[in-house]
Amino acid sequence: MGRLKLQPGIKAIEEEPEEYENTISDRDKAAIGCMINSEIGAVLAVMRRNVRWGGRYMSGDDQLEHTLIQSLKALRRQIFSLQQSWHTVNPTVYLQPFLDVIRSDETGAPITGVALSSLYKILTLDVLDLNTVNVEDAMHLVVDAVTSCRFEVTDPASEEVVLMKILQVLLACMKSKASVMLSNQHVCTIVNTCFRVVHQAGNKGELLQRMARHTLHEIVRCIFSHLPDVANQEINGLTDDNSFGGKQLENGNGGSEFDSNFVSNATGGMVPTMNENLGVLGTGKDTVSYDLNLMTEPYGVPCMVEIFHFLCSLLNAVEHMTIGPRANNIAYDEDVPLFALGLINSAIELGGTSIRRHPRILSLVQDELFRNLMQFGLSTSPLILSMICSIVLNLYQHLRTELKLQLEAFFSCVILRLAQSRYGASYQQQEVAMEALVDFCRLKSFMVEMYANLDCDITCSNIFEDLASLLSRSAFPVNCPLSAMHILALDGLIAVIQGMAERISNASVSSELAPVNLEEYTPFWMVKCDNYSDPDYWVPFVRRRKYIKKRLMIGADHFNRDPKKGLEFLQGTHLLPVKLDPQSVACFFRYTAGLDKNLVGDFLGNHDEFCVLVLHEFAGTFDFQDMNLDTALRLFLETFRLPGESQKIQRVLEAFSERYYEQSPQILANKDAALLLSYSLIMLNTDQHNVQVKKKMTEEDFIKNNRHINGGNDLPRDFLCELYDSICKNEIRTIPDQNVTFPEMNPSRWIDLMHKSKKTAPFILSDSKSHLDRDMFAVMSGPTIAAISVVFDHAELEDVFHTCIDGFLAVAKISACHHLEDVLDDLVVSLCKFTTLLNPSSAEEPVLAFGDDAKARMATITVFTIANRYGDFIRAGWRNILDCILKLHKLGLLPARVASDAADDSELSSEPGHGKPLTNSLSNAHMPAVSTPRRSSGLMGRFSQLLSLDTEEPRLQPTEQQLAAHQRTLQTIQKCHIDSIFTESKFLQADSLLHLARALIWAAGRPQKGNSSPEDEDTAVFCLELLIAITLNNRDRIVILWQGVYEHIASIVQTTVMPCALVEKAVFGLLRICQRLLPYKENLADDLLRSLQLVLKLDARVADAYCEQITQEVSRLVKANASHIRSQMGWKTITSLLSITARYPEASEVGFDALLFIMSDGINLMPANFTTCVDAARQFAESRVAHADRSIRAVDLMSGSISCLIQWAQEAREAMGEVEAAKTCQDIGEMWLRLVQGLRKVCLDQREDVRNHALLSLQMCLTGVDQVNIQHGLWLQCFDMIIFTVLDDLLEISQGHTQKDFRNMEGTLVLALKLLSKVFLQLLPELSQVTSFCKLWLGVLSRMEKYLKVKVRGKKNEKLQELVPELLKNILIIMKNKGVLVQRSALGGDSLWELTWLHVNNIAPSIQSEVIPDQGGEQASAENQETG
Repeated sequence: MGRLKLQPGIKAIEEEPEEYENTISDRDKAAIGCMINSEIGAVLAVMRRNVRWGGRYMSGDDQLEHTLIQSLKALRRQIFSLQQSWHTVNPTVYLQPFLDVIRSDETGAPITGVALSSLYKILTLDVLDLNTVNVEDAMHLVVDAVTSCRFEVTDPASEEVVLMKILQVLLACMKSKASVMLSNQHVCTIVNTCFRVVHQAGNKGELLQRMARHTLHEIVRCIFSHLPDVANQEINGLTDDNSFGGKQLENGNGGSEFDSNFVSNATGGMVPTMNENLGVLGTGKDTVSYDLNLMTEPYGVPCMVEIFHFLCSLLNAVEHMTIGPRANNIAYDEDVPLFALGLINSAIELGGTSIRRHPRILSLVQDELFRNLMQFGLSTSPLILSMICSIVLNLYQHLRTELKLQLEAFFSCVILRLAQSRYGASYQQQEVAMEALVDFCRLKSFMVEMYANLDCDITCSNIFEDLASLLSRSAFPVNCPLSAMHILALDGLIAVIQGMAERISNASVSSELAPVNLEEYTPFWMVKCDNYSDPDYWVPFVRRRKYIKKRLMIGADHFNRDPKKGLEFLQGTHLLPVKLDPQSVACFFRYTAGLDKNLVGDFLGNHDEFCVLVLHEFAGTFDFQDMNLDTALRLFLETFRLPGESQKIQRVLEAFSERYYEQSPQILANKDAALLLSYSLIMLNTDQHNVQVKKKMTEEDFIKNNRHINGGNDLPRDFLCELYDSICKNEIRTIPDQNVTFPEMNPSRWIDLMHKSKKTAPFILSDSKSHLDRDMFAVMSGPTIAAISVVFDHAELEDVFHTCIDGFLAVAKISACHHLEDVLDDLVVSLCKFTTLLNPSSAEEPVLAFGDDAKARMATITVFTIANRYGDFIRAGWRNILDCILKLHKLGLLPARVASDAADDSELSSEPGHGKPLTNSLSNAHMPAVSTPRRSSGLMGRFSQLLSLDTEEPRLQPTEQQLAAHQRTLQTIQKCHIDSIFTESKFLQADSLLHLARALIWAAGRPQKGNSSPEDEDTAVFCLELLIAITLNNRDRIVILWQGVYEHIASIVQTTVMPCALVEKAVFGLLRICQRLLPYKENLADDLLRSLQLVLKLDARVADAYCEQITQEVSRLVKANASHIRSQMGWKTITSLLSITARYPEASEVGFDALLFIMSDGINLMPANFTTCVDAARQFAESRVAHADRSIRAVDLMSGSISCLIQWAQEAREAMGEVEAAKTCQDIGEMWLRLVQGLRKVCLDQREDVRNHALLSLQMCLTGVDQVNIQHGLWLQCFDMIIFTVLDDLLEISQGHTQKDFRNMEGTLVLALKLLSKVFLQLLPELSQVTSFCKLWLGVLSRMEKYLKVKVRGKKNEKLQELVPELLKNILIIMKNKGVLVQRSALGGDSLWELTWLHVNNIAPSIQSEVIPDQGGEQASAENQETG
């Protein structure tokens, strides 16, 4: 068996084995021959059924067969004798007999139908292809025959069958591989024939009608699918290069006979063909003149131009068609335009961007097609509008760079008018227009390109702003439920927003663009861009142009209130020169929207010389090239109101006429002719359209009025008639509409648009970067947030919820990435309202209500998602977020981790007062946060109550719905990641962090004296926890937060009079901040430590309650940070806190331990803290809340510190210069003095062992400072303030107190005397040199005398009686041996000698003889003589 190819694409059935492969071609040849033979038989069989063809007829004397039958039989005889390949056989041989049958007007419909079927079968084989011999002529013959098909119509059904088969064959021709050999002429003929069938099918059955339309559609698709592949044949092939307009396409000479008339009866009557006014292909005034040779070449651009023009002309023809009633059920006012628009849409879809390479097709799209689209766009038919919008969408996608102004006109005059009800559009029209707009918005580049090309062009309207405003307004349900239209508008709005968000994701956000400023005057209408394809050039260019446009609008507003001030304002903003010139003012009037046209008209009509110059410059801005006079006049008078005074009218029309004649002098002889005719048109316009004029001017009157005005000659009558008709049908509005938002498109405006399109700036194509998104978003952000919020509020479906949430997140992303903090705050405020957390709770179980409210849960997740992702750019919005957090806290829904400061759990759990280790598990959401008093309102607590049985009041088991709501609530809170806001706060930008801290302080409220409600206190504690957490998390930026944190804690401390959780959290939080931050912030150490003075200001009741814990924290602080505390003030604060603890039994041990840590071994002692530490140790030594051993240890700390003084003095002498060392030693001396002063106080302690130990320690400190080099003056001060004082005080105590208070004072007095003796003897060499030594010595003698005579408990002490003489004797001997106590003169001039012995004799008279045996008698006799 061979392989028969029935149709391209049908896979052949292979049954033969491989060994027969070589014979397949032969078998194919035989199979094709058999197929053609069977088709011959089929045609002959049908013909024989007809009596006319079944018999013979006479030709002369012979009976002959008809030539059609003869040719078929001849082919049958020849068909099997063809030995060569079918590709080498001339197709005419086997096609001609069938074509003859088709062309014959003698055959009936059944015969013609069978012949067409046979022809279709042959065409669908792969016999005819580009390799076939003479294939071009064969294809032409087929097309000529089929398009000239003639047959007798016996019944309507058979006629329809033949017409369907004609369509089938023509489509097969176009789909054949050899179709490329068809000429332009033949392709045009095929399309025209198909359209005739479409038209004729209107009076026939539905099936034929739809079949014809489908076929024409497929043929058009076949033709235009080749457009991307064809070369631009127009360049060389056209006889002239003029635009559309010329002779109609000639038929019949260059190609096949163009005759698509179908014979309808045996007498040769014709079926009515399509009316010539329907725009038959190749007719009409706008067709193109092509070289006939080009039309006979293989088809390409010329036929596509013709066909596209034909399709456009179908739209033109609709309004002129007059068709009778038809059988089909499609409304005729929709039928033809819908059909034409469908064909046009297919052509554009397949031609695509290739249309741009073919100027003639592009010109048709730009002018005729778009003009018709604008006209039909306002049709009341939603079907037509929908198809038009689809076409414009395709045009935008493929050709937008060539359709800038056309697109502007379409959106302003069609979409924006129809998408809102105030212009009278039906709901269906509004819906279709809105759907189309949303489709455009889903193209990511659309809004950007509208903004860059139109909104930023001073000569264009603000399409982006208008569309964005329309979308946001249309999404608002005003006094009505949410409808599909609202959702549709919302989709468009969110598509625009998401496009901006995606552009942020596609590339890094460009650095914030600098604001535009005009520093000097440049003509704003002449601003050009050097490169419209490079964003580095066009982005600043369009932003500058948009700035100019905005300033012009502001200037227009000023001008409308006061023209003079308006011009002055524009001069001040450098948009007009300092010295006004006519051109700049004229361009301001011409290109600025929103001007009061009455004021412009008055200005232009003014007789002032400058105003006249402005008028002429204003006229010069118009392009009247090749424009009819009435059209030009309409355009001119649309821009201002023509003044009412005749002189002003004359000046205005003179300027117009001069400009018009300059550009369009074709018919007019001079500018005076233009002026007179313009006047005449104004008069005619008034006459025809003023209701007060009863007798209207006729056409003859108008012609008569304009005789001899053209340089003394008459204007052509046709020209004047055309002007007359134009004015009568379409009024020239001398009072133009003020600030019409979306005007209708009329013919004159369209002509002006086409003129402008030749001069407009190139279309800017946007890339995927967000160059202009910040400016665009700033315009639409407010309405967008409001629109999404309103829809979200009214919505009930979850899909709409998700759409709104996507919009909210996109808005947040854009706001954050473009640093629009105010917008982000507005969004947060709006979203927080939907969480229902800020609403007064009316539900009995707000937790369950929250779990059942999907909208509230989604809004809550979104709020916290934004806070976590874009917290850097939230400012005032933190307050609303915190309000939500506080509500969740009050409901017990927050995990404990929220209030942590992200420290290690082990560290936190080891701290007293911080309870259990923190957990991030929501299953423990009912657990209180750190140190937070919490009512039993936790979420799990609520349900544990529900699940438990109470003996007093049994509770019901929770329902499945309640459990499900509970689970949803848990999942929602888990998704919020609320804790991350605070634990990750270290990554927040400084401004945002500061606002977060301020929001926490604000949310906590100002602390009140007295009792506050538990709920308020709970809130304040929680906010304080969070504030402390972010403070600790931001130790590197503590400077930003510290002032506010300190003031807040200070206000709590200073206003709290009773122990409570808030003051506890404040105090311990402050201590922890200091403890954690001191190692990292040395420059802030003083401020941190100074803040601890707040603890010293605590109310006594509060201090008593927390003393032990405070001491523990201070102890930790000291042990961890002793090396970081360097200032005297800081140590003073620390030691003050430690000193206080000496009064509290439960805290003193910890406090003393901390002091021990500082002073032991002198490691942490330093000049900055020496004095304060000694003072603290003294207080612990004096404290009686602990055992005396600790006081003794405190005294040891004091005395042990003397080694530090010695060390510092030695280091000073070794490392410093003499002067510096002396200064340091002086400071050390002062510290030493403070040390011994402290010990002096302890020496008066009631406890004997403490008192005596202090005396011994004092003695050690006084005698062990040889290396410190204490100055003589300081020693004298020491004797006066310390040694003598302590002896005097002890003496006084021993006499004035009972034994019960001060036990064993005798021993203390003994120690005190020994201290006096030892210190005096040790310092004798140095002190004896000072001038006041005598006074000092007498003080020593005086104390010894007192101690000798003292009576303890009423009697003298034996130990003192023995000790005083002994010590005195020892002192005197040493003084004598040292040469201090010697008799200097025998004449009584030595006061020291005399005074000494005078006092000694009062103490113990025998001592003198023991110390100075030789002089004892003499001295005694001398004294006796003196007394005598």
